[in-house]
Amino acid sequence: MQTETWLDRFAGLARLEPPVRDLLLSRSAIITAPAGSVIFGPGKSPENMLFLLDGVVRVQQVSESGHDIVLYRITAGESCVLTTACLLAYDDYAAEGIAETDVQAAAVPRDVFDELVAQSKSFRNFVFAAFSKRITDLFLMIDEVAFQRLDVRLADRLLKLSGGADTVATTHQKLAVELGTAREVVSRQLQEFQRRGWISQARGAVTLQDRAGLLKLAQHHS
Repeated sequence: MQTETWLDRFAGLARLEPPVRDLLLSRSAIITAPAGSVIFGPGKSPENMLFLLDGVVRVQQVSESGHDIVLYRITAGESCVLTTACLLAYDDYAAEGIAETDVQAAAVPRDVFDELVAQSKSFRNFVFAAFSKRITDLFLMIDEVAFQRLDVRLADRLLKLSGGADTVATTHQKLAVELGTAREVVSRQLQEFQRRGWISQARGAVTLQDRAGLLKLAQHHS
């Protein structure tokens, strides 16, 4: 019986053929980074494919309008598809990845990634399955930013960020980055939510007073 390795944290990798597993294990390195550190950034070329074992990485980009926007988050058991895209295209990063918590990841060197994408159907399937899911998510986000009302998106995001708790530790600026808009726009919308009795605000925190009210608005989010 084989002992558990970091590969077993990823459903698609646990089923790889033994030679491919052995290559990934022998050539990968486990790396760690503290909360707040920049894992990758614009203009840098990826040296490794990253598989997140613990923690959360926020991937964000500066939009054409000059606002930062959160593209997606990578959680434990996921690979970074932006890194995948850059590796496949031999391109530099166009966004940055920031550790929201302390993180631990398995780093697989570019040459191993290239070799396995070329030679292992099961590894290739894993890479492209993750890729297609994230691309679908990004199209949904583009639709949101382009076509959906900001009040609906803000209500939805507050509920998601709360994780079921009453208080979200955040600022107006951080919420603006989440939604790809200006801080002033978020501030005005939060004031309106407060006027309706849905939230209360303190420095660095938003408390959800009427989750049902927010949920009713967020359900317009299709």
